[in-house]
Amino acid sequence: MTNSSSDKVFNIVNYLLLAIITLLVLYPLYFVLSASVSDPLYVLRGEMWLLPKDINFDAYKKVFMNEDILNGFWNTIKYTAVGTAINVVMTTMAAFPLSRKDFMGRNLIMGFFVFTMFFSGGLIPSYLLIKELGMLDTFWVMVIPNAVAIWNIIIMRTFFQTTIPIELQESAMIDGCSNIQILIKIVLPLSMPVIAVMVLFYAVGHWNSYFNALIYLQDRELFPLQLILREILIQSQTDEMVKATSESFVKQQLSVEGLKYAVLVVSNIPMMLLYPFLQRYFVKGFMIGAIKG
Repeated sequence: MTNSSSDKVFNIVNYLLLAIITLLVLYPLYFVLSASVSDPLYVLRGEMWLLPKDINFDAYKKVFMNEDILNGFWNTIKYTAVGTAINVVMTTMAAFPLSRKDFMGRNLIMGFFVFTMFFSGGLIPSYLLIKELGMLDTFWVMVIPNAVAIWNIIIMRTFFQTTIPIELQESAMIDGCSNIQILIKIVLPLSMPVIAVMVLFYAVGHWNSYFNALIYLQDRELFPLQLILREILIQSQTDEMVKATSESFVKQQLSVEGLKYAVLVVSNIPMMLLYPFLQRYFVKGFMIGAIKG
């Protein structure tokens, strides 16, 4: 088929708009990367806006020599790995029975789940509950309270209902499979797209999480990277309000500025590396689970 003149104009305008949007999205990432390897003096003066100036890696050396940053990075990896595993398992175990028409009371249970999306106990009751459970200042306070997201249960339940034929499950039951065997041997192998979506959603949520740590953690040894990054950014803002003329203070300010950008790069690399492995499943799983049903 040959495109008409209006179609060609539309495609040209569409590509131009997409290119502009892409540049607007990528430029902040590129700027942070360039600033992290540039002399902080040029960054503060606003002289570095595209290409790095006076390239050096001093900020990255300080990042990997800082015990708080390394410890926070390791803590975040543990929270993300363990938390995502718990999230995916619990979401799957909740979504599978709710997707079965022969599960008695599934609509009532789903109603209770949806109720929690609109009403919650609040911050103070949640804090008191965590305290009574003895999870304050522990590893588990970062992964247990947010062990499942109701919206993700709905997405996965819809995927099971609309993508996996019920006849396939019934034939497996006739052959003697239990519900657990059906889930493990039939449902999960056919559900890689939606599982990849859940892994990405939950992993990004854990990686960027800092509020729970801010509320429930006092021990710095348990702080995640995002909380350490927050401290660095706040320290940078408060230092700018302090008037001093000493050379050591100026160097400290420049060091903080370079360190800020380097930590931003280091903290975003893991999630950027994770997405390409899940991208092949992401669009399919998200669209099927969210639109159908």
